[in-house]
Amino acid sequence: MKQINVVAAVIVKDNKIYATQRGYGEFKDYWEFPGGKVEPHESLEDALKREIKEELDTIVEVKELIKVIDYDYPSFHLHMSAYKCNIVEGNLTLLEAEDAKWLKRDELYSINWLPADLSLIDELVKILE
Repeated sequence: MKQINVVAAVIVKDNKIYATQRGYGEFKDYWEFPGGKVEPHESLEDALKREIKEELDTIVEVKELIKVIDYDYPSFHLHMSAYKCNIVEGNLTLLEAEDAKWLKRDELYSINWLPADLSLIDELVKILE
C-alpha cells in the first residue's frame, strides 16, 4: 500500500483551533487541519512552514509535536505528524481550501472531520481545557 507522509498545523489562537474545509477530491467538504505532503529531504517543520505559506499565505512558528497518526485510507496509508503552531505573520488567507473556521473546545466535534484528523480531536480537547 502506498504511504503518504504529511504534516498538519494545529493553529491555536484565543483558545480556539483553526480548521479548513477541502474543496476538491474524494474527501471534498470534509474538514481538516491545514498542511500537506513532506517533500524528500525536507524536515517536518520546514514542510509545515512551506505548506502553510502556500495554502494560507501565513508564516507560522512550529511548536511542539502533538501526535503522530497512522491511518489506513482505502487506497493509501497516511502518516501524519500534527504540530501546535502559532501565527507569526499573515491573515490565514484561503488559497486552496473551500472554507475555514475557528473552533472552540465544545465545537470540535461539530464538523465532519477527515478520519485521520478526527483521531486528533481528543488530544485537542485536552489542550483547550
